[in-house]
Amino acid sequence: MFIIAKTTEEYRELTVIIGVPIRFENNLYNCAAVISAGKVCALIPKQYIPNYSEFYEGRWFASGRGIVGQTIRLHGHEIPFGTDILAEDPESGAVLGAEICEDLWVPDKPSTHMSIAGANIIVNLSASDELIGKQEYRKQLVAQQSGSCYCAYIYTSSGTDESSTDLVFSGHSLIAQCGTVLCEEIFPQLPSVSSAVIDLTRILYDRRHQNTFGNTHGREYQKVRVCLPGFRTKEASVNEMADILNDLSVIPDRNPFVPSDSQERADRCRKILRIQANGLATRVRAAGFHNLVIGISGGLDSMLALIVCAEAKKIVPDIRILAYTMPNEGNTSGLTYKNARELMRLVADEAHEVPIGKSVRMHLEDIGHSLAYQMHLEDIGHSLAYQGEGDTAYENAQARMRTYILMDAANMKNGLVIGTGDLSELALGWCTYNGDHMSMYAVNASVPKTLVKYICHTYGEICADEELRKVIFAVCDTPITPELTPNNAGKISQMTEEKIGKYDLNDFFLYYTLRYGFEPSRSAAYAMSAYPELERKNVIEAAERFYTRFFSQQFKRSCLPDGPKVGSVSLSPRGDWRMPSDASVNLWLDDLKDVMK
Repeated sequence: MFIIAKTTEEYRELTVIIGVPIRFENNLYNCAAVISAGKVCALIPKQYIPNYSEFYEGRWFASGRGIVGQTIRLHGHEIPFGTDILAEDPESGAVLGAEICEDLWVPDKPSTHMSIAGANIIVNLSASDELIGKQEYRKQLVAQQSGSCYCAYIYTSSGTDESSTDLVFSGHSLIAQCGTVLCEEIFPQLPSVSSAVIDLTRILYDRRHQNTFGNTHGREYQKVRVCLPGFRTKEASVNEMADILNDLSVIPDRNPFVPSDSQERADRCRKILRIQANGLATRVRAAGFHNLVIGISGGLDSMLALIVCAEAKKIVPDIRILAYTMPNEGNTSGLTYKNARELMRLVADEAHEVPIGKSVRMHLEDIGHSLAYQMHLEDIGHSLAYQGEGDTAYENAQARMRTYILMDAANMKNGLVIGTGDLSELALGWCTYNGDHMSMYAVNASVPKTLVKYICHTYGEICADEELRKVIFAVCDTPITPELTPNNAGKISQMTEEKIGKYDLNDFFLYYTLRYGFEPSRSAAYAMSAYPELERKNVIEAAERFYTRFFSQQFKRSCLPDGPKVGSVSLSPRGDWRMPSDASVNLWLDDLKDVMK
């Protein structure tokens, strides 16, 4: 132990935890020795001593439970000894607690109390033999404890060369953080080192966010000082943060809302659809209205909402789905019109077509809006009659007319208007206020755009109706468009992502801002690492566009209709997201200005 301690004099940024037997008064204790900066900083005894099956530890060791505030003299050094010790580096904010093997397997885990007292990293020294099914169970234990304690959990077991007599050891090592396993090795080739990057900022955010964590009464712990430095001791610019992530091989998920594993992704899609359908079924029962009125555009969002209605009907059989497509001649493309008609025919109980062109023109004339909207084109030096992009009144009149029709149809049919807008559109304000922004129950309100397509595609894969499957896949392959401007000879001309940016990047910023409370510079640095093919200045431009829209469009989110929460990120003003509509984005944009440093 002291030989190892002397070695750390040279490696002063290293903290070592090793297992040692320690005699104290009349008993022998199984201890974790905390070693840093050339000295043994603390000795923490094991609290739970197994004495069952292949474990006979009680023959030699005593439990350290109840030992607090003690010191032990070894080799002329007074060393803190007890179960009330945490190791802290005040500079990095790392606070380390140690438990040993069986301490993890009991109901009242010591690491729970350590975490409540401030430990954000737990280490576990273990001698757990390998059995069929035990690896999976250990992994679950470590992941669950790191999740419930909002901490990093570092677990390592005896190596393969320690196998003896009846027991085989696997060298199983795990590093988990807040419920996610970052690294796992078992039966490694020796020598072996497991490593992962622990993000203390995320841990701190989760603990602050889950305020019941801080309200838990904790035990008193003493702290010893050790060296657990971070990767950087001063503030980093966006570029520097991105470089650090690359140097550490930390590659964030490009689509954090979408699991990369196909089976996990399919399972999540099915679960989300089940939550949506059950939420809608409950609303139907509570309101007493069994006619569901829904507008079908031939796009992804309205298709998902229609599928949710169909699944809700399986729960409440007397539901009737009344579908309306409301084309505007000259704007609605042949592709989306065909898809909308087919979806209504195959899924809805009633299918209606209500063209809106005439009504929109009459309405605009009534309010004094010129149908020949004059838009000055400086490059050709004259004005051009134009209706569409750039004419907000014309674009929004169409969305409001469709909502107007749906609301009145719902009154006439004694039904509920089902909203189709998704989470990403709400984040960006990509909806017409009191148009597609409004409904009587918004089933997609917490489903991000990057996940909508996967839910629909998963449903198509298990769909028994071959015709419906083909239509679902066709809609999944259709470009995202609001179709509020003139089409190009019947083909789609208005592309949503050309106006507001790629949805994958927007969803990326949305996730890390809301789920982990990242400041804009950190989210941008993560995006640079996740999207190395993009120029960094383009990532910053995308971030500025996202945050500007996110702040300016809060007024739309302040009066949203009800909708089922399906994931950890939600923008409901009644639940997760309470933001002033007049909040300023300036400080957030300033945080991005150091990109060229």
